[in-house]
Amino acid sequence: MDALTPELVAVACAVALLAGLVKGLVGFAMPMILISGLSMMVPPDVALGWLILPTLVTNLWQALRQGAGAAWASVRRFRRFLLAGFVLMVFAAQLVTSIPSGVLFLVIGVPMTLYAGLTLAGRPLRLPSPPGARVEYGAGAVAGFFGGISGVWGPPTVALLTALDTEKSEHLRVQGVIYGAGAVVLMGAHLASGVLNAETFKVSALLVPPALLGIWAGFAINDRIDQAAFRRLTLILLLLAGLNLLRRALFAG
Repeated sequence: MDALTPELVAVACAVALLAGLVKGLVGFAMPMILISGLSMMVPPDVALGWLILPTLVTNLWQALRQGAGAAWASVRRFRRFLLAGFVLMVFAAQLVTSIPSGVLFLVIGVPMTLYAGLTLAGRPLRLPSPPGARVEYGAGAVAGFFGGISGVWGPPTVALLTALDTEKSEHLRVQGVIYGAGAVVLMGAHLASGVLNAETFKVSALLVPPALLGIWAGFAINDRIDQAAFRRLTLILLLLAGLNLLRRALFAG
């Protein structure tokens, strides 16, 4: 890794602050913002190592914001999603260096862009509640695979919760539970893969305070908007994230 300069750390902290703000507002997108912003300055595997601790800490806060009892209820409800996600995440984490990034960005970017675009255009995908074992296992597997590869497992999760028309506070809590548990698995997987090492751990720890400040501000804004505004904001961010993944797929080396 190149020399770690004060300027590099300052920019990384600014990216973490923005990522925390967006996460507090809609519940997801922290890894997407971090991996996109940080990988402009350092190699993708280093950026992935840096995002692990701020992602873990903010997700724990998000999951436990309404208390441990509510968090446990969310674990029970989405247990199939979590199981499939964890299994695929551990497997996929070992493939970070062997799959072309352009292929990954394209595979997840196309359906995510279509889903968000069609829903915003008034043609939403609705799922039965509960969605059934196949849907939960399938969405969990997709989320876990991309989480292990890139640290980004939000879009399939958000798409599932939005299609179920999940209430705003539960939407954020379930995301926090799923991402928090996933972040623990991701950290263990990348301790094994070597992505999280002595050097990346130090910078990752430095990014925790600005990420916490950002998510605190995002929570404050979220508490002041209604369900309809939250849903629309979530879909807009999903659409932008999908378009960004398609852009990265086109220009991936």
